[in-house]
Amino acid sequence: MTDTHDRADPLVLAGLLNEQSDKRIDILRRIADVGSISEAARGAGVSYKAAWQALETLANLAGGPLVEKVVGGVNGGGTRLTETGMKVLEIADELARSRAEVLARFRLTGSPGLRNIGGSTLRTSMRNQFPAKIIKMKMGSALVRLILQIDETHLLRASVTKESAQLLGLHEGLDVLALTKATGVTISADFPTTESTDSKRRENQLVGEIVRSDRAGHGGECSLRLPSGLIVVGFAKGNHGLHLNQKAVASIPPSAIVVGLAS
Repeated sequence: MTDTHDRADPLVLAGLLNEQSDKRIDILRRIADVGSISEAARGAGVSYKAAWQALETLANLAGGPLVEKVVGGVNGGGTRLTETGMKVLEIADELARSRAEVLARFRLTGSPGLRNIGGSTLRTSMRNQFPAKIIKMKMGSALVRLILQIDETHLLRASVTKESAQLLGLHEGLDVLALTKATGVTISADFPTTESTDSKRRENQLVGEIVRSDRAGHGGECSLRLPSGLIVVGFAKGNHGLHLNQKAVASIPPSAIVVGLAS
C-alpha cells in the first residue's frame, strides 16, 4: 500500500494542529517509534478507540492516510507511517520550534494580554471564544461532564466524550477554551433566581449589560458585556425590548459548548 492520495497536504494539516501539545501528533509520533497503534495508544495514555479516532480525524484533514499496515517480517507485521504521515511530523516539529521561539520572545514583555495568544491562530465560525479553567470533571459511562470557570462569577457546564477528553488530555485545573456559536446563545431579560436550587441552570446563565442590540421588533443579534469584560454574542427573540446598557442574561445550553485547547 502506497500513499498516493491526490488531496494529501501535510503542510496544511500540520498548520492546523497545535504541534507538540496536540495529542494526535503525539500518537502519530509514537506509532513511528513503536510500529503499533495499540502500543502508541498505551504510551499516550488513551484507549485504542481514541487512537483510531485521532488517526481518522488526521486522515480527513490531510486528505489521505497517515498510517499503513506492514505485513510479515521478523515481528509479524505492524503499522508504519506513510510518506504523508512522516511529512506531517517533520513539519509539525519545525512549526513547534518556530512558534515556541516567537511566543517566548513576546511573552518577555510581561503583557497580561499575551496569556492566551497561542490560541489566536485558531480560525473558526464560532463567535464566542472564552478562556476557561476546568474546575471539576465527572466521568460517566460514555461522557465526561465538565464545569468550566470563565471569570470570577460565571461557570459553564459542558460535556465531551471520553475519547475526546483523553485526546485533549483534559484534567481539573487545565486552561482551555470554551467555544459556542452565536446561534447557540439566547439573550433575554429572563434572569435565574439566586434562591433557585437548580445549580445547572445558574451555571449556564451569563449576566451582563447589553452593548449592542439589533432589530428589536423581529429579534436578532445582541452583544452582552460581562462584569469581567468578556463579550458574549447571541440572539434575542422578536419584540425582546432589550436596549443598550440594560441588564440581561445569556443562556447557553451545555450541548452548544465546545471545549478546545489554546496552545
